[in-house]
Amino acid sequence: MRRLMHLLLSPPSRFARLLIAEKRLTFDPVAPDDPSAQLPVFIDQDGARAVGLWAIVDHVEGTYPEHPLAPEDAAARAESLRLVDWAMGALHESVTRKVVYEKASQRYTGAAAKRAPDMDLIRAGRDALKAMLTEIGAAAERHGYLATRECSLGDLAVAAHISALDYFGEIPWDEHPATAEWYMRMKSRPSFRSLLSDRVPGQPPVSHYAELDA
Repeated sequence: MRRLMHLLLSPPSRFARLLIAEKRLTFDPVAPDDPSAQLPVFIDQDGARAVGLWAIVDHVEGTYPEHPLAPEDAAARAESLRLVDWAMGALHESVTRKVVYEKASQRYTGAAAKRAPDMDLIRAGRDALKAMLTEIGAAAERHGYLATRECSLGDLAVAAHISALDYFGEIPWDEHPATAEWYMRMKSRPSFRSLLSDRVPGQPPVSHYAELDA
């Protein structure tokens, strides 16, 4: 059985879960003994290990070419990969780390242990999020999805962050209708089912988290 060692609210882990599910592969998600270890880690049926997000993307896309998630068109592929880099770089550092990682336990994000959420950091993350949601919506209006007319790696990477933020009700959906429409399409994909069933003990998601039309 394939296994994925992951953290429930870590966007790299959520991206890996979406990627593997988009490939229609069955796998067993496993919580690690050490949440500060390099994660996610994918272990394939033959025992092959892919450690870290990019190694998992390379292994899964290369080993399972059916249902490709890197666009064939060179320009679209470049844009999709740019979105992955943006999501795991600027979006992660400016928003997710300041909001989700402050609100959630280290056990579910891998962040350094802390005593209480830093509200100044959370407010800074919320401010940065507004412009990024506008950017996401503009891309969705241009292409349908973010890099092309089909779901690609870039969509999965961005959705991994948005889903973690939405778990805590941090997305002002009414102010960003184009982004909301794109995210509803993402939530409706079969690969999203496991994410929408996530529940952190003692920290339930907002009421609309698992609703496909909200």
